[in-house]
Amino acid sequence: MLQGVHDNYDTDTFQALISASAELTRTDAAGERKASHRVIADHLRASGFLIADGVLPANEGRGYVVRRIMRRAMRHAHILGASEPLMHRLVPALVAEMGAAYPELVRAQPLIEETLKLEETRFRQTLDKGLRLLDEATASMGEGDTLPGEVAFRLYDTYGFPYDLTEDALRAQGLGVDRAGFDAAMAEQKAAARAAWKGSGERASDDIWFDIAEEHGSTEFTGYSGHEGEGQVLALVKDGARVDSASAGDRVTVITNQTPFYGESGGQMGDAGLIRGDNGLEAEVADTSKPLGRLHAHQATIRSGTLKLGDALRLEVDVERRSRVRANHSATHLLHAALRHRLGGHVTQKGSLVAPDRFRFDFSHPKPLSPEDIEAVEAEVNRHIRENDTVTTRLMSPDEAITAGAMALFGEKYGDEVRVLSMGRGSDARLFGRAVRRHPCQRAGRYRPFQDHLRKRRRLRNSPDRGADR
Repeated sequence: MLQGVHDNYDTDTFQALISASAELTRTDAAGERKASHRVIADHLRASGFLIADGVLPANEGRGYVVRRIMRRAMRHAHILGASEPLMHRLVPALVAEMGAAYPELVRAQPLIEETLKLEETRFRQTLDKGLRLLDEATASMGEGDTLPGEVAFRLYDTYGFPYDLTEDALRAQGLGVDRAGFDAAMAEQKAAARAAWKGSGERASDDIWFDIAEEHGSTEFTGYSGHEGEGQVLALVKDGARVDSASAGDRVTVITNQTPFYGESGGQMGDAGLIRGDNGLEAEVADTSKPLGRLHAHQATIRSGTLKLGDALRLEVDVERRSRVRANHSATHLLHAALRHRLGGHVTQKGSLVAPDRFRFDFSHPKPLSPEDIEAVEAEVNRHIRENDTVTTRLMSPDEAITAGAMALFGEKYGDEVRVLSMGRGSDARLFGRAVRRHPCQRAGRYRPFQDHLRKRRRLRNSPDRGADR
């Protein structure tokens, strides 16, 4: 309204992007090519902001959403006759138009350009093959005919040609696609996959955990303050059913009201150790899981004595094993910082495995690391380890933590307090932390990662736990 136009695409922001698209493709921005230019401008903007926020193309989840957005624009670049990847060459126009208001676009410009270029290069191979197969399948069809859904599904399943692109390509020829047939073929494939999957049966006992949680509430974790503690038996689960007692030789899952044993979550393995009680009771805990994210379930084998509901127990964590897990968890943070330093601020943790003997760290980056990258990252991590500096822990508000230099992860939600860890010296110091969720009975907390502050804190949302630094 302020600019005196009646269409979003006639505003100056879009017109700058459409003009750049028209110039690079040497086509008219109006007329029959108008829709393609508008799709490219709109999807370029969406893709740029998503990549700047750390969302990279993938085959599932939000990564699949951005891939579909990008590929639809790339399909229209193909329609305009672009013989080489186009999208990455439009990024400077996007940054010039919106970078002043959104500085994250300026910071992420190299990543946005590289991601779009790599994705469009890959997509062009898929597009060329898919269009050839589509031409063969529709050679004998006339205007108004419908492509069988099984053919569209085969293009998607075998050759990676998305359904919406099949629909777009045929619409221009006056042809339709049997969506019901496509959905039926997709459902048939999923049913076959489910039938082939034998599964572990672990989720069969979910009702038990819901009942226990409803009856007794959450387990209180006390492991941040020590390796030993006391607890009372609230529930025993054996062979998928609740029992009142367990004897020597039995393998049983023990739920207590509180525990120093950390339950596996976010890739960090659960604690192991011993349970002791009266009358010679001793049980070995091989692992600790976290059903529903609220209960701490000790997977134990009774060595001697009898374990009953209501028993008071002494819980002892395997300190040596926990120390090795702690070291590997700290190493994931050092690796995260080194990767961001070497590759750029877009690198964010996407998952991990933290075990006593090793760790795995999953992260986002549009291409494989070079040998030089790996060598530089290893050198930085090892340098911090060899400094053997003190790791400090402080509780503070999220705003104070961010001001101090900690990084908040886009998509996370934080409470009134976060537990912030500081590693390294001087300007090389790395800050990491966990948000504290206060328990109604005690002040021990459950923590969530406090890592990459990607833009404004106004869009933080809930996220699963990613493990615990102690």
